[in-house]
Amino acid sequence: MLPTFTTELDARLLPKINSPEDVRKLSIGELKQLAQELRDTIIHTVSKTGGHLAPSLGVVELTLALHYVFNTPEDKLIWDVGHQSYAHKIITGRRELFASLRQYKGLSGFPKKNESPYDAFETGHSSTSISAALGMTISKDLKHDRNRAIAVIGDGSMTAGMAFEALNHAGDLDKDLIVILNDNEMSISPNVGAISSFLSRKLTGKTMRQVKNHIEERLQAFSNVGDNILNVLKKSEGSFKSFFTPGMLFEAFKFDYIGPIQGHELDDLISTLQVTRDNYHGPTLVHVLTTKGKGYKPAEKNPGAYHGVGPFSIETGTIRKSKGPASYTQVFGQAICDIAEQDDRVTAISAAMTGGTGLLPFAEQYPERFFDVGIAEQHAVTFAAGMAAEGHRPVVAIYSTFMQRAMDQIIHDVCIPNLPVTFAIDRGGVVGDDGPTHHGVFDISFLRFIPNMVIMTPKDEEELRHMLYTAIRYDGPTAVRYPRGAGEDIDQTEGFEELEIGKGELLVEGDDILLLPIGNRVYPALKAAEKLQEDGVHAAVINPRFVKPLDAELICTWAEHTGALITIEDHVTSGGFGTGILELLSSKNISSVKTRLLGYPDSFIEHGPQKTLWKNNHIDTAAIVRASLQLLDIPPRDNS
Repeated sequence: MLPTFTTELDARLLPKINSPEDVRKLSIGELKQLAQELRDTIIHTVSKTGGHLAPSLGVVELTLALHYVFNTPEDKLIWDVGHQSYAHKIITGRRELFASLRQYKGLSGFPKKNESPYDAFETGHSSTSISAALGMTISKDLKHDRNRAIAVIGDGSMTAGMAFEALNHAGDLDKDLIVILNDNEMSISPNVGAISSFLSRKLTGKTMRQVKNHIEERLQAFSNVGDNILNVLKKSEGSFKSFFTPGMLFEAFKFDYIGPIQGHELDDLISTLQVTRDNYHGPTLVHVLTTKGKGYKPAEKNPGAYHGVGPFSIETGTIRKSKGPASYTQVFGQAICDIAEQDDRVTAISAAMTGGTGLLPFAEQYPERFFDVGIAEQHAVTFAAGMAAEGHRPVVAIYSTFMQRAMDQIIHDVCIPNLPVTFAIDRGGVVGDDGPTHHGVFDISFLRFIPNMVIMTPKDEEELRHMLYTAIRYDGPTAVRYPRGAGEDIDQTEGFEELEIGKGELLVEGDDILLLPIGNRVYPALKAAEKLQEDGVHAAVINPRFVKPLDAELICTWAEHTGALITIEDHVTSGGFGTGILELLSSKNISSVKTRLLGYPDSFIEHGPQKTLWKNNHIDTAAIVRASLQLLDIPPRDNS
C-alpha cells in the first residue's frame, strides 16, 4: 500500500516549493516531510502516465540534499541517464506540469535544457555524466567561474567504459569535480560484472565505526606501543577505510573517496555534501547507498519491473497491461529459444537489458549460453565477434538507440572479418513516450553503408521468426530490425523457414503506382492500397523484406511497370531505405519513375504515442493514400 502523509492540506509543503531557493529555507524536519510529499506525487502521477518509477523514488532525499547544499542552477547538476530526475523536475519549477509527464506535448521523462535552466545537460543514455561534468568543470575553470559541476551516476552506469575513461581523465587533471555514486545495486537488469561485485563489498557507516572503535580499544590496551600504532592508523585513516570499501578503486584514479553513506538520511547527506563542498578540492567521489523504489513496497520488492513501468494500480501494484497480440520482443525471445534447442552453437548476449530484450526465457533455459555484459554495448559486439570467430552463432540483442554506441566495433570487429554475428535490433522506429534519446530511427542509415552487412525488416511476428532463423544460419553479419510493441496477431507456425537472402515478395499487383513499405509499414500500405482502389488507383505493394541487399529485379520491374513509387519507413529518410531505392534506380539508369520518400524529416522526433507520431510524420495509411494521389496528380475525392 502507498504510505499516506497525514498532515492537513494547508500544512503541505510541496505547493509552496517553486524552486530550490524554497527548499533551502526548510528545516531538516520539513525536508523529511517534503520527501514524503514528493514520493506521493511521483507515485500518483506515474501510476497514471507510466514512467521510470523505481529510479526516481530511490533518489528523493539525494535530490533534496543536492539542491539544498549546492547553488543550482549556477552549480551544474548532471543526472546520468536521467530517468531518476522526477523529484528534480518537481522542485525546479515544474510541479504544475508534472501531471503531463511523458504525455504528448507534455513534460519530458528526461532532463531537457529547453525545459528548465536547472537541466544542465540532456541525458538519456548511460555513463555520460562524468565526462559532461568534467567538461563543464574545465570550462568554468577557464572562465574563472568558481561554481561547481556535480555528476550523479548509478552503479549500473559505472559498468560502462566511458565512465572509467572520464574518471581517468579527471584524476589526471586534478580539478574540483564532484561525482555522486548512487549505489542501489541495480541498473535495469540486476548489475553484473566484477565492478558491481566490488561495489557490493561495502560497510555501512555504523559497521565502520564499530570496527574502528574495536581496534582503538584493543590497541590502547598496549600502553605506549599501542598509542603509537593508533596514531599511525589515524594518520592513514583514508587508506584504512579504503581497505574495507570500494574507495581503493576510486583512489587509484586519484579521487578523494567519501562513503559509503546512507542515501535516505537527510542529516547525513546534507552534512557530508557540505563538507565535500567546503573542504575537498580536486576530484571527489561521494558513495551513496540508496534503495531503488524506496517508499513504495511493490517497487522496492521488484525494482526491475518498476524501472520503466506503464500505468498501474497504486493499491495493489498491478501493472495495467493492454490486452492484445504478443509483442515483437516476446516473439523474438521465444524464437531464439526454439532455435537454440536445435542448434547448440547459438548464444545470446545482452547489455544490461535481459528483460527488455525478451531474453529472460533464454537465460533461464540456457544459462551457460547466455551472457549479460552490463552497460557495455561496444564490448558486447566485440565479445560476440570473438565467439563467432570460434564457431558459435552469437545473437546480440540491443535496442536500436543503444546500438549507436557500438558503430566502430560493428564495422571493424564484425563486418571486416565477415563474422556470423546476428544483431537483434529491438525498438526499431519511434518508441513513444521516452522521446528522441530512445527513438530507433537511425539504424538503417548507419548499418546500410557497411559492406558485408545484411539487413532484414519483418512485416509481422511470423516473418520475424523466419528472419531470425535465416540470420543465424547465414555465414556473415546480419541485422534483424523490429519495432516496439504488439505484432499483427498473425498465427505462427511451429517450424522455421530459411529465407532467400535479398528476395522480397510481391503482395499486391497493380498498374498505377508501387508502394514499397518496410517492416511495420507494410500493413498500413496494404490498407492504403485498398483505399486507393476507391479512387480508381491500382497500387502494387511489395514487401522488400531485405533493406540490404535489395531485390533489384523485383523492385525495378514493378517500378518501371507502374512509373511511380513511394517508399514508406519508420525511420529517417536521410540515408534510409528510401535513399537505398533511389540509389538502386540510379544504378540501373531508371530515370522515368516518379518517386516520393515517406519517413522522418531531418529533425529529432519528440515523445508521444507511436500512432500519433506515425500520423504527424505522414507514414500512416491516410498519409500513404494522400502521397499516392499527389504523386499521380489525382485530386482526392470530396467526402463531404
